[in-house]
Amino acid sequence: MSYLDELNDSQLEAVKSIYGPNMVIAGAGSGKTRVLTFRIAYMMEQGADPFNILALTFTNKAAREMTDRIGKIVGPSEAKNITMGTFHSVFSRILRFNSDRLGYPSNFTIYDTQDSKSLLKDIIKEFNLDDKVYKPSMVLGRISSAKNNLISVEAYEQNTEIMNEDIQSRRPEIARIYKAYSQRCFKAGAMDFDDLLYQTNVLLRDFPDVLHFYQQKFQYILVDEYQDTNYAQYLIVKKLAAMYENICVVGDDAQSIYSFRGANIQNILNFRKDYPDFKLYKLEQNYRSTKNIVEAANHVIAKNQDQIKKKVWTDNSTGNKIKVIRTLTDNEEGKMIVNRIFDLKQSGVPSYNDFAILYRTNKQSRSFEEALRKLNIPYKIYGGVSFYQRKEIKDLLAYFRLTTNPRDEEALKRVINYPKRGIGKTSIENVIIAANNYGVSMWDVISNQSQFPLNVNGPTKTKLYEFVTMIKSFSAQVNKMNAYDLAQTIARSSGVLKELYNEKDKGPEEVERYQNIEELLAGIKEFTVSRAEDEDKSLSEFMLDVALLTDADEDKNEERNHVTLMTIHSSKGLEFPHVFLVGLEENLFPSQMSLHTRSDLEEERRLFYVAVTRAMETCTLSFASSRFIWGNLVTSEPSRFIDEIPEEYIEFDSPSRGTSGKSLMGKNAGFERPFTGGLNKGLSQPPPRFKPVEKSIPPANTGSGSAADLIVGSNVIHDRFGKGKVTKMEGDGPDKKATIFFPHHGAKTVLLRFANLTIVED
Repeated sequence: MSYLDELNDSQLEAVKSIYGPNMVIAGAGSGKTRVLTFRIAYMMEQGADPFNILALTFTNKAAREMTDRIGKIVGPSEAKNITMGTFHSVFSRILRFNSDRLGYPSNFTIYDTQDSKSLLKDIIKEFNLDDKVYKPSMVLGRISSAKNNLISVEAYEQNTEIMNEDIQSRRPEIARIYKAYSQRCFKAGAMDFDDLLYQTNVLLRDFPDVLHFYQQKFQYILVDEYQDTNYAQYLIVKKLAAMYENICVVGDDAQSIYSFRGANIQNILNFRKDYPDFKLYKLEQNYRSTKNIVEAANHVIAKNQDQIKKKVWTDNSTGNKIKVIRTLTDNEEGKMIVNRIFDLKQSGVPSYNDFAILYRTNKQSRSFEEALRKLNIPYKIYGGVSFYQRKEIKDLLAYFRLTTNPRDEEALKRVINYPKRGIGKTSIENVIIAANNYGVSMWDVISNQSQFPLNVNGPTKTKLYEFVTMIKSFSAQVNKMNAYDLAQTIARSSGVLKELYNEKDKGPEEVERYQNIEELLAGIKEFTVSRAEDEDKSLSEFMLDVALLTDADEDKNEERNHVTLMTIHSSKGLEFPHVFLVGLEENLFPSQMSLHTRSDLEEERRLFYVAVTRAMETCTLSFASSRFIWGNLVTSEPSRFIDEIPEEYIEFDSPSRGTSGKSLMGKNAGFERPFTGGLNKGLSQPPPRFKPVEKSIPPANTGSGSAADLIVGSNVIHDRFGKGKVTKMEGDGPDKKATIFFPHHGAKTVLLRFANLTIVED
C-alpha cells in the first residue's frame, strides 16, 4: 500500500500540489504534520532535489521526527539532505557560513534571555539609571520588538513616534541602551535570538549575491505554523521565495496565539494578497477529539471576525459533554480538579500521563500542586526552570562557550572566578572598565595585559594569566577532540567537577547539582555517538544545538507516569485524553489586559480554542467564584468563553468531595445556567449565567445536623490541620469564624465559608 493511501481527499490534494504558491489551512487535529511530511516525500519522488528543499518547522524536535518519517519513504540518506529546522536553527547556520560579511566570527555565541538580561543590567547600572524604571526584562522586550520589526538602532533613534512613546513612559534612555547593547553584543561576538532573524534580513538585503545563492538553492519552500511568524520571518521567506514562488505555508489562523512574541496573524490572512494566484486547501477533518469537543470549539471561535472561514468536523464518537465546574475559591478548585483526576484514574484511565491541567498563567499552578501532593499523585510542571537554565549547568556551559568564543563576555564574567581562584569583584570591574575605555573585549584585556594596563595587583595579574592559559588550552582542542572528550577535560581541569563533588555531602540539593552535571555529560556523549562519521561532532556543534533549544523541544510526552501542568501557550501542538482547563474567570481568562481592543480579545479566544482542542476524550472547564490576589479576596465572574458554548455541548457540575462526615459545602453550592442569550456584542462583560455564590454558609449534606450545628465543642476535620475541636465562635453570615484547637498545630481561627471543615462524631 502506498503511503498516499493513508490520506483523505483534502490531504491528498494538498500533498500533490507541489508547484506555485499554496496555502494549507489545517484545523486542530487535522493531520497537518502528516501532510507536510508526505508532501516533501512526494516532491522528492516527482524529481525535486532534497538539496533544493527548505522546510521551516515549529520545533527542532518536529524537524527531526519529520526527517525520520520522510527517510522511511525515500531513504534516510536522501532525507538528511533536506534543509529542515526552525527559523532560528536554519538561519543561524546560514549566518555562521556568511558571518564574515557581517563582521562576526563564525563561532559567534548565541545569547539566551538570561544572558541578554544580565548584559542589560550591567549597561543600566553603568548609565546610572534606575533599574526599577528600566527593568531589564522590559527593556529587552522593547529591543526585541524593534528587531522583530527590523528597526535598527539608527532607525529607532530617528523615529519620532517611537522616541515619544519612550518619553511618555518616562524611559527616554531606551535608545541609548539599545545602542550600547548592540555594540556590546557585537564586541563579544554574540547574537541574541532576535539577531538571528534580524541579521539574516541584513545579510539578504545588503549582499545580493548571497540572496541570489539561497534563492537558487531553496527552490521549494515549506513553512509550518505560518500564523505564528513575525515580520522578520515573513520578509525572509518572501525574499527567498521570490524567484520560483514554489512556496507552501501551513497553519491555522484560529490557533494564532503568539502576538506577545511578535507573531502577526496578518501574515497568513494576507497570503492571498502576496500571491494572488495561490491555491487554498482546507484540512477540516479532526482526528483527535470527540464531536462534542469539536463542535463546542467551533462555536466559540466563530465569534472572531478576523479569520479564514472553515468548518472543522469529525467522524469520532459524540463523547461526553464538556463539564463545567464552579467552586467557591481557587484552593477549592485545585482540590476539586485533583479529586476528579484521582477518581478517573481509579475508574480505569491507564496512566497519569493521560491528564493535563492547563492554565492561563504559571502562578495558577500552586493550588493544583498542593492538592496533587496531598493525594500523592505524581505531576510535572512544564515551563519552569529548564535543565539548561540551572546554575550548575549554566556554569559549565559558560566554560564551553568561552572555549569556542573567548570574546563571549557574559560567559567570561560568569566563570572567571568560578570555582574561586582569587579574582575578586573589584578586579573584574577593573577589567570591564579597561575594556570599555580601550574599546576592546574583556578577553583582549586579560590576554594582553602588557598592551592594556590593568589596575590590579601582581598576584591577581598572575591568576588572570593562568586563567587565560587554561582557556587557550581548551580552545586549542576544539577541532581535535570530539564534544564529549573535550567536555570531560573542561569539567575536570576547570575545577567544576571537583567543586561540586566536594559539596555532595552537604545535602540533597548539592547531590542533585552534581548529578545534573553527570546528566549533561551523558547528553554530550549521546550527541557524539549518535552522529554519523561524516557529521560534525565538535563541542562548537553541540553548543549550537543547545543554544537553539526551545521550550517546545522539551519532551512533554515522556514515558514517566505523571499529570502534566502547563500554560496553554506551552500546550500548543500537544494532545491529551483528559484536559482540565482551569481559572476560567473574567480578567483572568480572558486576561484583563486583553479587554481593551477587539484584536486582543480575539487572540484570547483563539487561546481558549487551542486549549479546548488539546482534549481527545474529555474536557473539563472550571472557575472559582473568588480567589486571593495580592492578599485580597476578590470576587470573580465566569469567563465569557463559557457563555459562548451552546447549551447542548456542556453540562454543569457542583463540588462533591466524596468525604465521610458533614461537609460544610453542600448541594446548595451548585449552580444552574438560567441565561441562554445569544452572542455578546462588543467587549462588554456577558450577562450572568450562573447563580451568585450564597451569602451564607451552605448546609451540610452528610452526617447529622447542618452548618448551623457547628458549636463550641464540635469535633471537625480540616484538610490541612487534621482533627480538632471548636473552642470559640464569632461573627455572622459570610463573616462567621471559628477558633479550633488542633492537637498538632495549636489554635487556629478560620473563616467558615472557606475552611472546608467536616463535622465528625466524637
